[in-house]
Amino acid sequence: MTTQPPIPQAENPARLTGLKLDEPYVVAAGMEAVAVSMKTVYEEAGVNRGLKALFKLNQKGGFDCPSCAWPDPDGHRSAIAEYCENGAKAVAEEATEKALFADFFAEHSVADLAQLSDRDIGKQGRVAEPMYLPAGAAHYQPISWEAAFDMIATHLNSLQSPDEAVFYTSGRTSNEAAFLYQLFVREYGTNNLPDCSNMCHESSGVALLESVGIGKGSVTLEDFYEAEVIIVMGQNPGTNHPRMLTALQQAHRNGAKIIAVNPLPEAGLMGFNNPQTLKGALGMDSQLTDLFLQVKLNGDMALLQAIERLLLDEEEKQPGSVFDHPFINEHTEGYEALIQHLRQQNASKLAALSGVPLAQIQEAVSLLKHKSKIIICWAMGLTQHANAVDTIREVVNLLLLKGSIGKPGAGTCPVRGHSNVQGDRTMGIWEKPPKYLLDNIKARFGFEPPHHHGFDTVEAIRAMHEGRAHVFFAMGGNFLSATPDTQFTAEALRRCRLTVHVSTKLNRSHLVHGREALILPTLGRSDRDLTGGTDQFVSCENSMGVVQASRGVLEPVSDQLLSEPAIVCRLAKATLAGRTRINWDTYEQHYDFIRNEIAQVIPGFRDYNEKVRQPAGFYLPNGARERKFNTRNGKANFNVALATVPALSEGEYHMMTIRSHDQFNTTIYGLDDRYRGVRNERRVVFMNPKDISAAGFTPGEVVDIYNTTDGKERVARTFILVAYDIPPRCIATYFPEANVLVPISTTASKSNTPVYKTVPVKLRKGEVAI
Repeated sequence: MTTQPPIPQAENPARLTGLKLDEPYVVAAGMEAVAVSMKTVYEEAGVNRGLKALFKLNQKGGFDCPSCAWPDPDGHRSAIAEYCENGAKAVAEEATEKALFADFFAEHSVADLAQLSDRDIGKQGRVAEPMYLPAGAAHYQPISWEAAFDMIATHLNSLQSPDEAVFYTSGRTSNEAAFLYQLFVREYGTNNLPDCSNMCHESSGVALLESVGIGKGSVTLEDFYEAEVIIVMGQNPGTNHPRMLTALQQAHRNGAKIIAVNPLPEAGLMGFNNPQTLKGALGMDSQLTDLFLQVKLNGDMALLQAIERLLLDEEEKQPGSVFDHPFINEHTEGYEALIQHLRQQNASKLAALSGVPLAQIQEAVSLLKHKSKIIICWAMGLTQHANAVDTIREVVNLLLLKGSIGKPGAGTCPVRGHSNVQGDRTMGIWEKPPKYLLDNIKARFGFEPPHHHGFDTVEAIRAMHEGRAHVFFAMGGNFLSATPDTQFTAEALRRCRLTVHVSTKLNRSHLVHGREALILPTLGRSDRDLTGGTDQFVSCENSMGVVQASRGVLEPVSDQLLSEPAIVCRLAKATLAGRTRINWDTYEQHYDFIRNEIAQVIPGFRDYNEKVRQPAGFYLPNGARERKFNTRNGKANFNVALATVPALSEGEYHMMTIRSHDQFNTTIYGLDDRYRGVRNERRVVFMNPKDISAAGFTPGEVVDIYNTTDGKERVARTFILVAYDIPPRCIATYFPEANVLVPISTTASKSNTPVYKTVPVKLRKGEVAI
């Protein structure tokens, strides 16, 4: 009788690593950030390899940062360092010389690797050759590329319907690979193209499409330098988009007032020491925020409506002095309905709902009422609530009232958290493809793509769990650790016949697998790409719609790595053999041929090969930037919605998941969150000191966090209470350790984004894990 291997652990182990607490920082970056960056790069990649990568990171002619999507300056770029601490850490992780070949997997079973934390799994190194996990096996074993593609093709072609396969995409995938990937998937016959956008900025895309006709921001980097007021909402740029701090600092020097809205007084919101300036290096030039509004979790819509209500009072005192009526009359619809709604609102009640004192809201109104060059930035602190779409439409309401869109120094700025996640959507990675894309594909390639909507991320998890999807293919990412309801998602993946991950490094998703599993190792952003015998480059789109080239410079750690475009081409040939209408060999031969196709299918990419070779790339068309609103009525549309915050029962708290300063998405660089004063530990709960006392706990006590949404108990075990400056009845925990508590059933209206930021939970005494 054969003994089945143990089921690999889906969650991070509930082990404590030794918490040490310091005072939280009030200023981000400085020389400490430089020292940490260099130390990390040298330890992972070595001095020569590390410096070679850093000197080309975000430079013209170099490669695009694999971390966030903040734009590079169009003109001059720093020769010292056009990157931030977390960008350097991301490159260090990718540029590591640690390579995992078959001997590593022979020595370490899947179950043993799953006992490691996500950090320690990632620190093992780059996957260096294709690996296969047979049904019932305990260890991955080597497989040839040809055999791997034949196996995937056999599984895909044995399905009763193409809709029984799921094709996920991570934000790091290049434009070229993303275009080929969606083209293959649609020729195969499905629109099951969930991506990481579904979990982060999907709410932004839905809201902006309805309001202004384009699901992207409307500002450029230059607009920051002309702005009069910049509002940063639900965002921690010091950790998640550190290069944004340079733009905010320059805007502040130019006279802009900065309003920060967040439940936590993050260091990167309050101050910034730019280590590339003398004053910054000496800690003498740090102030950023002029007004900090500490909002409750999900209190943002109430805050915005309170501001609008008070602005309306000022407008009615002096008609025409506060609202931009010429703009409103010419370019918008729904103004009267919004005004009628605002007149029915009570500013004091809205203030109480938001958690921000009315006097502070009045300060914000004073800064805004006579200004029109206003930029509002936001990230997941707004997008991951049940009412996220209406909240973001409320952001647009405020900008429309002020005429603050489609002019220099003003507009919408959703800040993308992953390099090229915006470009992937532009390339057609979307489960709800627009008609023009399908029509263009048919006209160019001669096949009829499917028109019915596919699965988004949440729907894909449900389909796998319910046996409606049997093959899961991931182009990058760490799907299990990124998604909600960790145990439910693990069960869904385990019910698949085959799970496939195109990856650079080992991660937990390789260890929670289907009946059979494959890991296909690919080149990273920093790797030199000699596909087709020619030095290739790819391209990416940043948060502000600039498309630019990315050329890797490092020798790959293994000669068995394939580029993402090559993987897609070979997968397509194996799967669609004898019935494809596309010459996939051509695209693998040279990526210019891919870009020629993109130019004919995707709007805005005419003469792609010529424009992308410009040193700073090129801007894509953006109607909202020019006050051309591609909506149902050709106008920018106001929205009317009631501001609400989910009610809590006795003993409940709203939990939000956040990143530490030592991580990027699911990649954990280390155990320090130094800006928040947390060292050597990730299993912590940030909690208001009065709440800790009222609940009968003490700081430093170990608790379990749990909820019973849908009548099912979900538990995150062994977390340490940390007293912190956070609003009452609100707590914060790190992602992905607390993702097990995020119910698959609770999602944002219209966008179906999981609600990572308002999870109802309770606490109970826990046991210390060794």
